[in-house]
Amino acid sequence: MTEMSEWTRDPAPAAAVGTEARPIADYALLSDRQGAALVARDGSVDWLCLPRFDSASVFARLLDRSAGHWWIRPVGVFTVRRAYVDASMVLRTEFRTDTGTVVVTDALQVGACASGRDLGREVPHTLLRVVECTRGSVRMAVEYVPRPEYGAVRPLLAPADGGLLCPFGSGSLLLSSPVRLQGRAATARGQLALNAGDRAGFALQYVPAGARRRLWTQAEIEAALATTLDAWRSWAARNQRYEGPWREAVRRSGQVLQALTFAPTGAVVAAPTTSLPEAAGGERNWDHRFSWVREASFALHALSVAACPGEAEAFFAWMARTASAEGPADGHPLQAVYGVGGERELTERTLDHLAGWGGSRPVRVGNDAWRQRRLDIYGELLDAAYRLRGRLHRLDADGRRFLTSLADAAAVHWPQPDHGIWEFRGHPQHFLYSKLMCWVALDRAIALADELQATARVRAWTAARAGIRVAIEAYGWSDRAGAYSQAFGSAVLDASALMLPITGFTSPGDVRARATVAAVRERLTGPSGLVHRCQRLDDGQRFDEGLVQGLGDGPAGGEGPFLMCTFWLAHALALMGEVADARAVFERAASCANDVGLLAEEADPDDGQLRGNFPHALSHIGLVNAAWAIGRAEAGGHG
Repeated sequence: MTEMSEWTRDPAPAAAVGTEARPIADYALLSDRQGAALVARDGSVDWLCLPRFDSASVFARLLDRSAGHWWIRPVGVFTVRRAYVDASMVLRTEFRTDTGTVVVTDALQVGACASGRDLGREVPHTLLRVVECTRGSVRMAVEYVPRPEYGAVRPLLAPADGGLLCPFGSGSLLLSSPVRLQGRAATARGQLALNAGDRAGFALQYVPAGARRRLWTQAEIEAALATTLDAWRSWAARNQRYEGPWREAVRRSGQVLQALTFAPTGAVVAAPTTSLPEAAGGERNWDHRFSWVREASFALHALSVAACPGEAEAFFAWMARTASAEGPADGHPLQAVYGVGGERELTERTLDHLAGWGGSRPVRVGNDAWRQRRLDIYGELLDAAYRLRGRLHRLDADGRRFLTSLADAAAVHWPQPDHGIWEFRGHPQHFLYSKLMCWVALDRAIALADELQATARVRAWTAARAGIRVAIEAYGWSDRAGAYSQAFGSAVLDASALMLPITGFTSPGDVRARATVAAVRERLTGPSGLVHRCQRLDDGQRFDEGLVQGLGDGPAGGEGPFLMCTFWLAHALALMGEVADARAVFERAASCANDVGLLAEEADPDDGQLRGNFPHALSHIGLVNAAWAIGRAEAGGHG
């Protein structure tokens, strides 16, 4: 059992989500590696998307108090502590009242796991909740409020022998319950009296339209929970071998990345949520339940370190297979983001009936980043292939041709402007990071030329790589900023320039690289000790917590420091041999994790509260890669 968090006091009922939002850190993730749920500290499931991460929610109280939830918690006042069980995504929440103690164990069911790569491949799309009284006696309240289609549907609840049936458009929800639930207006309530030693199990299953529906027995619920826990333990025992610094945090991040991987394809979603805002009350609210190419390189190394290389290989194989399909007519073989099943069109729309987390509107589903031109993706995917070079003998002719085409595209398109790593929604610019990753694409392709059977292209690739270097050194450096800047001819400082030493474009001792790292530490690091993505120029060089204005970046509203950028800084410092400083930066970012080890995309600069979609793959990727780099530096390696 992972060490449990401290007891904290929770009133009953908990604060409603709406304009007064529950802190993002209050949530824990459940995953069956196809869909996801978020469970609050008080036992309320406030977010559930089945059968896929990007399916319409059936509970969305996370974004509006009226959009559905399912709580199981003690009647009256209680204190809480919780933890994931061992190396699993099975959550154990312990409630203590004046009369007794009760434990609720929650999981999205997975089947038996014979190897690391079959975890979650075939699942029944079922949320399991088992309640056990361990001391005294406790009366538990149950409230079940399904609201399919992001809260737009108020379904009829039909009683069934041992549960409730909730039919809606694409299927139905079947709740197996040990207690009779009664109610009206699509809301069911009940109470459960437990004495020490008593156990009661619930199972909520998504059943596709036309499929057979069957309620579960208590024995079946208990067996499914045991199998799920054993499967996660088996996966961890076979695959999690990391023994470096921050072992538990790295392994937990590996488990989170595994949980965010769509098992049927190997795609990694950026996060299992939509529209958790970058600033409370703001409009920078995006849907991150899709798979970005930029994560390919980062996730690949993180998965290899914190979990099993086989999972990283599956991700690369999926991305290569998806991106090699016929693309747009502009000659670019890749788009920036795909659906977890390889879907290309992810048209963005708003859900105007939802109030949004803390009144942060609009709530968006879909993501129009799929329409943007992004040049960095060539390098990110070829860097992923380079990290898998020992397995490239498995590539067929189509795979080799695809990777070769990426290098050719980088050589041709690198002089063009694009929307950059941060997907700004203004006019395309000549972003330094995009040029850098085109250089990475060519550099890695040259190193892979034999495996790709593309030695005849090396001469042209080498010339293009040299041209990119000249351009970056001539136009990417800003005398005004005293650092490499965000875009050619700009003086705006951007944390993505930290990738210059991390990718190997510059040596750790390079004078300009050191100056850039120093500038990020001085001017992009706020009072919180965390690093922002980029700088707002005001009188030339001053850091502004309001940030990212005047860049044509879509809706108004600021953002907090990015945890990924903070881990980049720790990584770069480790490469430069500044290990003590790297450790301090790393620990500041890692300390933002909640009580069960989960990180969001950002942290609020004023109160340190987690902001943005949650948990976020990039933050956990950054944690793993930075810890690995610091461990290598401390061992005398190069990070």
